[in-house]
Amino acid sequence: MLILASQSPRRRDLLLRERVAFCVICRETREQNSAELPPEQLCARNASAKAEAVAADYPNHVIVAADTLVFLDGRPLGKPSDPADAHRMLSLLQGRTHSVCTAVALIMPSGERRDFAVTSRVTFRAMSDADIDRYLAEVPVLDKAGAYAMQEKSELIVARVDGDVDNVVGLPVARLLQELTR
Repeated sequence: MLILASQSPRRRDLLLRERVAFCVICRETREQNSAELPPEQLCARNASAKAEAVAADYPNHVIVAADTLVFLDGRPLGKPSDPADAHRMLSLLQGRTHSVCTAVALIMPSGERRDFAVTSRVTFRAMSDADIDRYLAEVPVLDKAGAYAMQEKSELIVARVDGDVDNVVGLPVARLLQELTR
C-alpha cells in the first residue's frame, strides 16, 4: 500500500486523478526555509523528513512525501503568514519569472530510497495592486508556497509555465509514476 505523507489536498487530487491507490498518514515535522541551501537541497531535506517520520511507523509500505517551494532569485518564498504577506509575495513575483521546485522522497519497503526533484519556471503577468487584491479575494492562499495556486484562477496571474505544471501544483506525478513502476 502506498502512503502519502502529506496533508496537501492538491497532492491527493493529483494522485486520485491518476487512479493511484493510497492512504494519507502524516507526522508533524518542522519545515526548513533557509535561503542558505540551494532550492533542490532545501526541498529534499523537507521531503525526506516527512517521509522518514512516517516510514518509521510503517516500514512495510511505500512512503511518498513531497515538499514544494517557490524561489525568486534563489530565495525561498514559503507559505504566507497572513494576507499582507501574501500580497507582498505576489507583488515580488508580478511581472517576473521564478522557479518552483518539488522534491519527492520515496521510501520502498526494502528501505531503498528513490528521491528526486523537479523544477519548473513560472512567469507571472504584470499586475497592479488591484489585480493582486482581486486574486487574493478569489483564491485562498495562506497554505500555499509563494501565495498562489496554479490550479485555481491561474489565468489571472500566470503568463507562462516552462516545465511540469503538476510540479507547480505540488507533485510531479509523471516522474513519480516512473519511479514507482521502476
